[in-house]
Amino acid sequence: MPIGIQTQLFINNEFVNSSDQSKAFSVINPATEKEITKVQAASAADVDKAVAAARAAFEPWSKTNGSDRRDLLLKLADLMEKNRAELAQVESDDNGKPVHIADNVDIALCIKHYRYYAGWADKLTGTTIPVEGDFFACTVREPIGVVGAIIPWNFPLLMQAWKLGPALAAGCTVVMKLSEKTPLAGLMFAQLIKEAGFPPGVVNILNGDGPTTGTAIAQHMDIDKVAFTGSSAVGHRIAQASAASNLKKVTLELGGKSPLIIMKDADLDAAIGIAEVGLFLNHGQCCCASSRIFVEDSIYDEFAAKCVASAQKRKVGDPNDPSCDQGPQVDKIQFDKILGYIESGKQDGAKLLTGGKRVGDKGFFIESTVFGDVKDSMKIAKEEIFGPVMQLMRFHNVAEAIERANTTQFGLAAGVCSRDIGKAMHVAKQLKAGCVWINCYDNFDAAIPFGGYKESGWGREKGEAALDSYLETKLIQFPINDFK
Repeated sequence: MPIGIQTQLFINNEFVNSSDQSKAFSVINPATEKEITKVQAASAADVDKAVAAARAAFEPWSKTNGSDRRDLLLKLADLMEKNRAELAQVESDDNGKPVHIADNVDIALCIKHYRYYAGWADKLTGTTIPVEGDFFACTVREPIGVVGAIIPWNFPLLMQAWKLGPALAAGCTVVMKLSEKTPLAGLMFAQLIKEAGFPPGVVNILNGDGPTTGTAIAQHMDIDKVAFTGSSAVGHRIAQASAASNLKKVTLELGGKSPLIIMKDADLDAAIGIAEVGLFLNHGQCCCASSRIFVEDSIYDEFAAKCVASAQKRKVGDPNDPSCDQGPQVDKIQFDKILGYIESGKQDGAKLLTGGKRVGDKGFFIESTVFGDVKDSMKIAKEEIFGPVMQLMRFHNVAEAIERANTTQFGLAAGVCSRDIGKAMHVAKQLKAGCVWINCYDNFDAAIPFGGYKESGWGREKGEAALDSYLETKLIQFPINDFK
C-alpha cells in the first residue's frame, strides 16, 4: 500500500495540525516550477508540544534493551527498502535530483546507515579502569536526552538518517526540523517510524523555517542537544543560542570550500572522474564539494581539456530520465545565487571553459560549468557556491599546493590524486580538513566519520564517532572492602 504524501506535523506518532495553519509553505517542484502541495509550518508552540512528547518518551525509551532498539532500527531499514521507489520519486520531485540517483545513492545509503547503527544499539558498553588504591572504577554510557535535529535540503532523507540513526541507537528521543524547501520525503518517512513500532514521542518531525521553528529548537530549555547541518553562518547562531539558553550540547556539520590536489603523477583519467564526482555530485549542492581543484602546471592544460570534455557529456534535464546526470537546482534562490557566482567569475577574469548558462526556459537547470585559471583572490575561489561550478587552479610545487589549500576559514574535506602513496600521505597529513580522500572522493560509508576543522563544524557524523555526540559518559567508583 502506498504511504503517500503528508503535509501535517508528526508529533507523538500522529500527524497533527499546526497551531497556526495560516503559515503553510508551498513546496515547489524545481524541474517544473509548479507547486506540489502546501505543508504546515510548526510554530514555537508546536515545538513545545513536540519537545514535551519527546521528554515524556525519553525515560522509558532510554531504559529499553539495546537489542530492542536494534530490532526497531532494522525493521525501519526494511520498511525503507520496501517503500524505496515511492520515497525516491518524492525526493526527486521535491529536491530535483534524478530519481535513479535518489534511489541508488541516497536511499541505498540511508538503508545501510540505519542497519549500521542497529548493529551498535546493543554494543554501547562502558569500561573498567585500573585506579590507585583499593577502588573499583568503571564507566557507563547513557543517552544524552532529548535531541533537537535540524537538517538541510540537499540530502533530505540521508541527512535525516545521519541524525536519527545514532540518536535512536543511543537511546535518545528526537525533535527534528526538516528544511522548508524539501519536507515531503522526510514527512513521508515519519509514517515508517510509526509502522516500525517506535513508541509515541521517540521521533517527532516538524516542518518550518529557521527563524521560527529552528530558533525555537536551538533556544529550547528542555532540549539537551542540538545536531545541525547547514551553513556556517547559521551554525554560529546555534552556538550562541546554546550559550544563551541551557548550554545544550551542540554538533555542527557546516560549509566548506574543499581543495582537490591533482599531482603530475596522477592517473589522469581516474583523476577526471574523481574531480567530476567531487564537484558535480548532487548538482554541486554538497557541503564537501571539491570546489577548488589545484592542478600541477605540467598537466594543467591536458587536465582542463579533459574536464571540459567530461562536463559537456553530462546530461542535464528531466530527473525522471534514467540517463539524466543532473537535474535542477533546488529552488530559484539557489539558481539565482549560482548564476550570480558565475557572472562574478567572468568579471574577475576567470576563464569560462564551458557552461555557465541556464538550460531551457522552465525549471532551475544550470549547465555543468568549468572555470579555468582561477586565482585564490577571486570570489568564486573563496566562497561556497553550492552549485555545478568547477574551478581549476594551477600550482607549481607540493608545498605551494598545501599552503593554498589550507588558506581558507573552512576545513571540511580535501582530496589528493597521486600514484605515489607516500607523497599523497604526506599531503593528506598536512591538509587542515576533517576528511581527506586519496585517489577517490565522496565515499560515504556509514562506518567512517564525517566532519570538519575550523568553521566547517564541531563533532562528527557517521561511524562510531557520531555515537559519542549522543551519549554521556558517567564514572562510577567505589571502595573494595576487605573481607576477613
